[in-house]
Amino acid sequence: MGEATMTVRTFTAVIHKEDDLYVAECPEVGTVSQGDSLEEAIVNLREATELYLEEFPLPEASPVFLTTFEASYA
Repeated sequence: MGEATMTVRTFTAVIHKEDDLYVAECPEVGTVSQGDSLEEAIVNLREATELYLEEFPLPEASPVFLTTFEASYA
């Protein structure tokens, strides 16, 4: 019997607060989840991302660049 190999990758979580909930998004995969606390939002995002990746595995990792920028608005 062959065992399934587990792949572990690091992803980004972008989190913002909407009313009483924390909304977490993984930009590399496109998954989104939420929670009553920051920690719960991250746990839920991890679970949503793992479930997504079971159905739609990602190709080999390519470099991810994360930065910030400023924008002006009135």
